[in-house]
Amino acid sequence: MLKSRGDPIMLTIEQPVTQPTLFQPKIAVIAAYNEDRFIGSVVLKTRHYVDHVIVVDDGSTDQTAPLAEEAGAMVIRHEGNRGKAEAINTGLERARSLDAAVVILIDADGQHDPAEIPALIAPVESQQADVVVGSRFLGVKSEIPRWRILGQHALTVATNVASGVTISDSQSGFRALSRKALQAFSFRPEGGFSIESEMQFLVQQHKLNIEEVPVTMTYEEGPKRNPFKHGWQVLNGIIALVSQHRPLFFFGVPGMIILLLGIALGIAVIEIYNAHQELATGYALISVLLAIVGVQMLFTGIILHSIRALIADNLRT
Repeated sequence: MLKSRGDPIMLTIEQPVTQPTLFQPKIAVIAAYNEDRFIGSVVLKTRHYVDHVIVVDDGSTDQTAPLAEEAGAMVIRHEGNRGKAEAINTGLERARSLDAAVVILIDADGQHDPAEIPALIAPVESQQADVVVGSRFLGVKSEIPRWRILGQHALTVATNVASGVTISDSQSGFRALSRKALQAFSFRPEGGFSIESEMQFLVQQHKLNIEEVPVTMTYEEGPKRNPFKHGWQVLNGIIALVSQHRPLFFFGVPGMIILLLGIALGIAVIEIYNAHQELATGYALISVLLAIVGVQMLFTGIILHSIRALIADNLRT
């Protein structure tokens, strides 16, 4: 603006307006129950690769919570032991409130190596995957007890067939989630230790991209839980997931098998009658019973599948 003669000329230069950069943190979520032997070191090592570490103390009776806090973690405490699924749900809810760009799930017992986090999250950061699974069976040799290998492969086959999503290590708890997966995932409270399997069902349901990266796992400590009981809990969880997420598969496949058995037995009854002019009454009754049960199961699967699809469409709209 020009003023009267002799006055200085005042020039106003407008500075360009820059938009503030939104901070999108990388957050690790650790569910812990009586892990005071390892939690401190796990938190300290993990903090080198993420912006925040959230430890959900699931009703521990030892020093897990104070040690995690001293190591620099945000600690959320459950008054009682609610199970792994609830602990992970609590951690993911806090991660959502912090607007996490990437979430890393890592166990509290020191089995996973935090130094592998950059490789684990790379497919998420490059937008190639929504879920990345750290696989102990993918190109990296870990000293895995043979009984664990057998059990893990059995549960992986069951999960892959049931969910329709194929990976090499369905029970790995070392995982990375994108923001899209973070918003989609909420695990059944009764899921317990089957949440890794449940994740594959949710990947299928929400049409997410899943990849695997090779990781190493350490087995210096013996199992905290009875392995057979743990395996049965996971298998029971998989069965429950199939009935809820894939009712046509759960009811339809066994129903079709039973129906075919009934038809085959009915054909045998006809052949017996043609050969001996005598009705095999027992076989005939079993054939009819199998056919009725098979048809009922098949139609139950179809009806439940249709209802589930209708509910899913309404939720999307």
